[in-house]
Amino acid sequence: MSSGKQLSALLLLSTALTFPAAALAQSTGAEGPPPTEEEVPDEELAQDIDTANDTVPGDVAQEEEAQPDISIPGGTIVVTGRRNRDVTRASPQVVNVLDTATIARTGEGDIAGALGRITGLSQQGNGLVYVRGLGDRYSLALLNGLPLPSPQPLSRVVPLDIFPTSVVASSLVQKTYSANFPGEFGGGVINLTTRAIPTETFLTVSGSISGDTETTFGPGYTYFGGDWDWTGFDQGRRNVENYDALQGFFDSGARINDQGVDTAAILKDINDPNLYLVQKIGDLPVNFSTGVTAGTSFDVFSDGMLGIIATGSISNKWRNRFITKQTAANTDLELDTDFREFATDNRVLVNGMLGFGLEVGEHKFRFTNVYIHDTLKRAALEEGTDFQDGDSELNQSTSWFERQLFNSQFVGELEFGDLTLDLRGGYAQTKREAPFEWEFSYVRTNNANDPFGDIYLNTLDPQRGGAIVAFSDLKEDLWYGGVDVGYVFNDWLNATVGYAYTDTDRFSTRREFDIRGTSNFPEYFGVFRPDNLLGDALIDLAFDRDAQTAAGIGPYELTIFETTQADPAFAAALEIQAAYVKVNVRPTDRISLDLGVRYEDATQTIDPVEVFAEPLGSSSGTLLENDYFLPGGTLTWEATDSLQFRASASKTIARPQFRELIFQTYFDPETNRQFNGNPSLIDSELTNYEARAEYYIGGGSRASVAGFYKDITNPIEVFTSFSDNEIISGFANAPQAELFGGEAEFQYNIDLFDLGGWFDSQQLVVVANYTYTQSEIKVGDGDIARVFPFADQPATNYFDDGVPLTGQSDHLVNLQLGLEDLDRLSQFTVLVKYASDRVSSRGAGPLPDIIEKPGLQLDFVVRQGFELAGTEVEMKFEARNLTGQGHEEFQTNGTNRIDINSYDVGRSFSLGASLKF
Repeated sequence: MSSGKQLSALLLLSTALTFPAAALAQSTGAEGPPPTEEEVPDEELAQDIDTANDTVPGDVAQEEEAQPDISIPGGTIVVTGRRNRDVTRASPQVVNVLDTATIARTGEGDIAGALGRITGLSQQGNGLVYVRGLGDRYSLALLNGLPLPSPQPLSRVVPLDIFPTSVVASSLVQKTYSANFPGEFGGGVINLTTRAIPTETFLTVSGSISGDTETTFGPGYTYFGGDWDWTGFDQGRRNVENYDALQGFFDSGARINDQGVDTAAILKDINDPNLYLVQKIGDLPVNFSTGVTAGTSFDVFSDGMLGIIATGSISNKWRNRFITKQTAANTDLELDTDFREFATDNRVLVNGMLGFGLEVGEHKFRFTNVYIHDTLKRAALEEGTDFQDGDSELNQSTSWFERQLFNSQFVGELEFGDLTLDLRGGYAQTKREAPFEWEFSYVRTNNANDPFGDIYLNTLDPQRGGAIVAFSDLKEDLWYGGVDVGYVFNDWLNATVGYAYTDTDRFSTRREFDIRGTSNFPEYFGVFRPDNLLGDALIDLAFDRDAQTAAGIGPYELTIFETTQADPAFAAALEIQAAYVKVNVRPTDRISLDLGVRYEDATQTIDPVEVFAEPLGSSSGTLLENDYFLPGGTLTWEATDSLQFRASASKTIARPQFRELIFQTYFDPETNRQFNGNPSLIDSELTNYEARAEYYIGGGSRASVAGFYKDITNPIEVFTSFSDNEIISGFANAPQAELFGGEAEFQYNIDLFDLGGWFDSQQLVVVANYTYTQSEIKVGDGDIARVFPFADQPATNYFDDGVPLTGQSDHLVNLQLGLEDLDRLSQFTVLVKYASDRVSSRGAGPLPDIIEKPGLQLDFVVRQGFELAGTEVEMKFEARNLTGQGHEEFQTNGTNRIDINSYDVGRSFSLGASLKF
C-alpha cells in the first residue's frame, strides 16, 4: 500500500474508532420532496456555512436568512461581527447556491437539470454540466467536499443526472478558484452536500409517472434479455463467466485464430438470441419512479444529537429517438451516406443511501454511503444508403450498459474555539460493464445484374453484411483523504493549511469480435434473420465438411477476427499529493482579501496490459509527471451596505481524462458516435481573471454583473474523422485558446399582500440570468498536433485558427417566473431556457464543424401541498419542452446542411406525489 493510501486508511480507522456513528444524512428518493423544516433543525440552518475556513463578517441583525448546509474542504465561515447574509454574498469567492427551496422550485427530478438553471451553466444531454461553455473536463464535481468518480468512461466527472434532487441538501457552484479546491479547476467546481440530521422520526413515500409525445404509448424496439431487466440488474444471462468456452478462451491467453481455439464452441456460446433478437413493442409503457426515505434522530451525550437517514429508489424510463444520420462526401456537403435510425432506450436508475450524523457541541461528524446503479438497455434499427456504391444497408444493434457507483466517506469538522480541524477520507468504486454489444448488417446491392440485388442479405462478409459482438468492462477504485487546520488570529486575519491525497486506479478491457464466413459461404443463407444465421444448425454445418458435400454446398467455414487484438486492455492510474495555504485578510471594515497557493504533484499513467501469452508489445502507453504551484486570490470591496465589488485572478490546470488517453474505441449511446483515445495528450494550463459587481436589494432580491477572461494553453478538443463510413471522434491538444465574456443575474421577490384577498400570502418570484461567451482557438503555421499512432502533424490539419472551443454557446439565458404561497406549499413556476448554437465536434479534414442547436425550451411546474387524513401530501405536475425543441447536430457550409445526429425530443409530462408519515 502506498504512503497516501496508508494515510487515508489510518485517517478513516482512527476517526471510526473515535466516533463510531459518524454523520451525514441524505436522501435518494425518487424525485421526492426536499427536506422540510421538521426534517432539518433550525439551529443547523442558522449555523456557520462550511465554505473555506474564511473569515466573513456577519451578525443576524439584518436579513436572518436560513443558511443552506454546505460541506466543502477547509472548515467553516467564522462569524466576526458584521452582517450574516446569504452565502452568495458572504462567501469570499464567486458562488451560486441552490438550496432545497430553489431546487424544488425548478421541479427538476435530477440535480443536473436544476444546475442547468444557474447563471453560466449549461447541461448536455447525457447529464454533464458545463460551466461557461467549457467542457466537463474543466468542471469539477465533489460530494460533501470529497472527490466524486464517474461511472461513465468518457466523462471525468460523474453525470449529475444520476443524482435525484431529493438526495441533495444544497448544491454550490464556485466559479473563481481558491486553493482549498483541487487544481483541476477550469470553469468551476460543483459541490453537492447531502441532507442533514432530522429532528424527528419520519417516513416519506414518493412516486411519479411520466411520458413524452415521442415515446409513450407509441411503438418501440427492445430485445428480451432477461426476466429482471426492468430492474436494471442482469440475472446472469450476460455474465461471461457463465459461458465456459468464451471464458476459457479469455483465460487461456490465446489469440482467436491460434490452433487449438475451439471456434465452433465459442460461436455456440455467444449465440443467445435473447441478447440480440430485436422485437417490436406495440405500446411503450409510461415511465415510473418510486422511492422511500426514512429518518430518525435522538439525543446523545449531554449536548449531542445522532441522526440516521436511509433511502432507496428506482426509476424506469423509456425514450424513442428517430435519428437522421448523414455524412458528407466533400465540402459542398453532398451526401456520402444517408441513414435513419430508430433507437429505443430503456434506462433504469436505482439509488440507495445510508447516512449517519453526529453533532456534539461544536463538532460535526458525517458518515455517508451512496450506491447508484444506472443501466441503459438499447435496441436500434437503421436503414439507409451508401452513395459510394449505391448499396442500401439495414443494420440492427442491441446493447446493455450497466454502470455502478459506490461511495463511502467520512467527514469530521471539529471546532476548538479559534482553531478548527477538518478531517476527510473515503473510498469509492465505479464499474461499467457492456457485455454482448451486438451489431448485424444486411446489404441490398440494388444491382439489376445481381440475382439477389433486391434483397437484404448478410453473407458475413464486410462487403455484404456482418456480425460483430463486443465485450467491455471497466473498474475504477479511488482512495482519498485530507486534513485541514484553520485558525482565527483576530477579527481581520485567519488562515488555513491543508493536505489532500487521491489515488485512482482503473482497469479497462474491450474485446471486439467480427464473425465472418469464408469464400463459398452460400449467399442464400444471408436472408436468414440473426438467430438463424448464427444458429447452432448453421454453426454445425460450417464445421462439417461431409455434411456440406452431401448438401452440395461449400466448402466454407465460419471464422472470428478480433478487431481489438492490438490493445485489448489498459491499466490507468493517477496519484495526486497536494498541500495548500490560504489566508483571509480584512485590512479595513469593508475590504477583504482571500489569498492562497496550492502545490500539486501528480503522476498519471496509462499502460497497455498484455492479455495474450505471446505479447504484442504495444506502444500506446502514457506517462505524465507534473507538479504545479497554483495561486489564486479574490479581492472584495463592500462599497455600501448593499453594493460590493470583486476581482479575482488564478492559475489552474486540466488533466486529460483516462478515456481520452486510452487507445480503445468506445461507443457513446447518447451522441451516437464512437470515440478513440489519444495517448499523446498532455495537461492544459489556464490563467483566469474575473471582475464582478453585486447589488443586494434585500429580502432575497439581488442583481449582479460580471466579466471574465481565460487563457488556455494546450486545450483538449474533440475532432471527427471517418473510418469505413463510421464517424469516429478523437482528441488532440490545440496550441492555444482564449475565452472571455460576461454574465448578468437578477432575482426579485415581490410580495402581493397589498392586492388583498387571495393574494395576502402570495409572492411573485422573478429570476433571470444571461451569459455571453466568446472563445477562439489560436493556431499558427508552425504549431504541431500529436495524435497517436501517427507522426507529428501540423495542427492546422485538425484545427482552424479563430474557431470557437467545442461545447461553448455564445448565449445562455434562463428565466423563472413563479407565484408562491408564503404560508403553505403552493407554487406555480414557468421556466424558460435558451442556449445558442455550439460546436460539438471539429469537422473531419476540410469539412465544417459539427454544430449542436440546443434552442429554446419552455417548462411549467406546479407544486401543491395539503393534508389528507392527517398525512402531509405533496402533488407535483410538470410539463417540459413545451416548445417541442428537438435535438439538432448538423454541418453546414452556409448553403447546404446535413444532419449528423438529429431527432425530435417531444414534449414530456409528469405527475408525482409524496406522502410523509
